[in-house]
Amino acid sequence: MEEVKSGMVTLNDGKTRPQPIKLQLSSDTLTLLKEELVPVYQEENANELINKVREVVIQKHEKSGLGISLKGGAENRLPVLVSKLVTGQAAALTGGLYVGDAILKVNGEPCDRATHDEVVNLLKSAGSEVTLVVKHFKPAAIFLNKDQPTGNNNNSPMEEDSSQFPRLERQWSVYVSIPLLFAYLTRYCPGTDKLRANAFEVVSVDGASTGVIHCDDSHSLADWIRAITNNISSLLTQMIKMSNRLLIPEEQILYMSWTQERVSPARHWQAWKPKFVALKGADVCLFDMPPMQTRDWVRCDTVFKLYECMFKVLKDSELLDDRQHSCTIQTGTGEKFYLSTDSRSDLLHLEKAWYRCNHNSIVKLKSRTFGCTWRGRLSGLTLDLEAGFSLYDSETKSYKWVYKFSRLKGSSDDGKSKLKLHFSTETSGVEVREVECTNLQTLLFCIHAFLSAKLASVDPAFLTNY
Repeated sequence: MEEVKSGMVTLNDGKTRPQPIKLQLSSDTLTLLKEELVPVYQEENANELINKVREVVIQKHEKSGLGISLKGGAENRLPVLVSKLVTGQAAALTGGLYVGDAILKVNGEPCDRATHDEVVNLLKSAGSEVTLVVKHFKPAAIFLNKDQPTGNNNNSPMEEDSSQFPRLERQWSVYVSIPLLFAYLTRYCPGTDKLRANAFEVVSVDGASTGVIHCDDSHSLADWIRAITNNISSLLTQMIKMSNRLLIPEEQILYMSWTQERVSPARHWQAWKPKFVALKGADVCLFDMPPMQTRDWVRCDTVFKLYECMFKVLKDSELLDDRQHSCTIQTGTGEKFYLSTDSRSDLLHLEKAWYRCNHNSIVKLKSRTFGCTWRGRLSGLTLDLEAGFSLYDSETKSYKWVYKFSRLKGSSDDGKSKLKLHFSTETSGVEVREVECTNLQTLLFCIHAFLSAKLASVDPAFLTNY
């Protein structure tokens, strides 16, 4: 089941100092909320204030000024802004001006490109009635409110001691929102084998990132990782089910997930890059971007028949660096992919899916024949899920030998083309059959695939354990 969860964590986005944020997890989205000061205006004036250009008429008193202070100007690449309104004086008494208003015109004179001093002089010489055209500049209201306690503003000679501001409230606003479909979570620094301490990052399908999310302790970290990966997995499962409704049984998708592929430093400045793995029908597909449309499957450049590949979970002694939970996929054509998952459970899930997909594909395939030579004669070596091994002589058009899979006791090869198969006989002896096959590696991987499928057919517990 999908999880809904929220809590406080610390964010390091690499641009600013680490800051506290609220993390909210829904079934399909991870949202980061940041606390901000937001100006709040009277509801009846809000739309007029924020969305419209307004005209405000100020009646200047003879013995006092306008009661207004200004900041900004063209010299600062800013409009001239109202930074202070003196309570009880002319500008404040209009009720139509706010701190953060940008002055666009003074008595019809355009000010949008005027300097600070030019606008001040226009206001001084405006007479007893001043008509201002203004538009509210919301970010300025927050900035000027924060700036207010620091002391008097020396930019304007029309200063007074008090001011009036829109009411400010602390509110949680969305900092970043990550859709979880086709997203992935990682604890590693990008492109490396360096594991972060009590921290993780979630990356969306379009490459947007949460930044590095730090948790207070390992228990909190594990809880967040479990909840987020559970929701990502649930969304992928739903996507697989939806896609399979449109696919024939032989082309059903069994598995999809992100991994990390180790690449040659000579070809890539980082040792690891994201790789999306899918098992579909009898194919293993490797994508740089997930297949979100039907045509993406057709355009996939890296596709191999699963039964012509060898999947291997690596032991600690076989790892190339500090990344754990790694495996290799080796193809019969000689290509080798070194992949890593973020957790052991993810790796076991991939391994289980691989053997299930292999069993399903071999059951549908039933048999596979390889061209070879035996005793110098052109022949066909057939692997059959029911019959086992059989060799067919092309010249005599007859079978020279047949062995059940259960009678195979071992094999050896020269790494090039020669393969020796050791079979037990009814008299407890061993018969050795040597063949030559130009496609030796693919033949060996297919033998392994058929043996695994046969074992699963004979012993259903084999697949249950995977």
